[in-house]
Amino acid sequence: MTAARRRLGTAALVGLVLLCGLTLLAGYANKARCTGPEFTEAGRSYPAYDVRKNRDVCYSDIQELWITRDLGEHRFPYLSGGITEQGALYGGTIEYPVLTGMLIWLGGLGADTDARFLLGSALLLAPFGLATAWMLGRLSGWRALLWAMGPPLVLYAFHNWDLPVVACTVGAVWVMHGRAGAATEQPAAERGVAAAVLLGLGFAFKFYPAVFVVALALYVLTAGRAPGGRRYDVAGALRVCGAAAATAVLVNLPFVLLGYQGWRASITFQQLREVDVTTNSIWFWGWLPGSRDQAFQAMLDWLSPTAVLASFVLAVALGWRRYRGEPIHGYPWVAVSAAMLCGFLLLHKVHSPQYTLWLLPFFVLLQVRWGWIVGYLVADLAMGIGIFRWYYLINSGMPSGIYDGLAAQAVAIGVWGRAALLVGLFWVFLHSRSTVDEPSSPPSGVAAKGTVTASDAA
Repeated sequence: MTAARRRLGTAALVGLVLLCGLTLLAGYANKARCTGPEFTEAGRSYPAYDVRKNRDVCYSDIQELWITRDLGEHRFPYLSGGITEQGALYGGTIEYPVLTGMLIWLGGLGADTDARFLLGSALLLAPFGLATAWMLGRLSGWRALLWAMGPPLVLYAFHNWDLPVVACTVGAVWVMHGRAGAATEQPAAERGVAAAVLLGLGFAFKFYPAVFVVALALYVLTAGRAPGGRRYDVAGALRVCGAAAATAVLVNLPFVLLGYQGWRASITFQQLREVDVTTNSIWFWGWLPGSRDQAFQAMLDWLSPTAVLASFVLAVALGWRRYRGEPIHGYPWVAVSAAMLCGFLLLHKVHSPQYTLWLLPFFVLLQVRWGWIVGYLVADLAMGIGIFRWYYLINSGMPSGIYDGLAAQAVAIGVWGRAALLVGLFWVFLHSRSTVDEPSSPPSGVAAKGTVTASDAA
């Protein structure tokens, strides 16, 4: 069955979005358990917030940063701040790209407690989650229920500010393949420029969508051209790269000009972050004694990004080999983007729990066997619940070793289970067919030698 035949009607899409809304409500209720019932003068929930956030598994970065980044002072982000030699941010600087910083500031307007800040932020973020559900429904039919009703949305929708960047990524796919008639009537380069703008905006929320621009440009380069057919669209591919870069520059430029020190501090903070018990990565769990050594930390400063970059190059190369070896319409950019994300999640020195939201749409957009999906969600649940119970035991001085109880064991299962699955998914994604529409003819409208029909599309 083709993607077009799976597309949901208006009533079904409304139902899907409503279901997503209920899931988002459950996600908010889950995090709101940590708020109140009383508050300190600084607006921190009381009593025993520091105990409850881990013990009751209701922690969120949103609520936590209300105090640790002095958000109650309502400073406009980046313009008056910086970072100390010890790596501590001050003066309104936040460790996220500028559009996320703006959302944080907007969510705090009018708030005087961490509870009100959580609510204000949730109201800002929820529309992005609903929009993602709608676009995935248009693209992949009922498979979008995996996003709309998936456990990760309950656990992480309001854990951090990740819903906007996910919406930008899915929006780029929707622009390329989801709009009525776009897949056959509008040139791939035009759609590619619009999608690149969305990826550029995504970069200004969280950095990872920037890497997908390479795969998107290769798709535009080859779209509608079977191997041996018409010329590559080099100009279109360059326009895609230029649109993404221009968007990222235009969004960041005002902050660079008006508050360079604060803007640069947010990047420096990420560069200085060390691998420790909070990073949840294979680098910490694979080298527990060495992870406390400064020489090891210095090594990871180059080893981790080098390994991530190598995984990107491998994904792009294998995607090109697939394009050259199969009768597909163009470079498999969605599959390659998913594989690149797997490489990042596996090899980056930080693997925060909410990053699962980044991966979840690719389970919808690509025809991945359900065993892979269920396995990843189980490992993610072990991590998403176990990590906070483990922190509670550590902070309380209780036995917290791997042989002392389920908490540390669940974290180990989460870390190594996700790692093993990401290795497998890297390969699986690269060889998965898409659930979205592909163009049935060259974007120029000229028949190309070897062009396949829509029913043969990936």
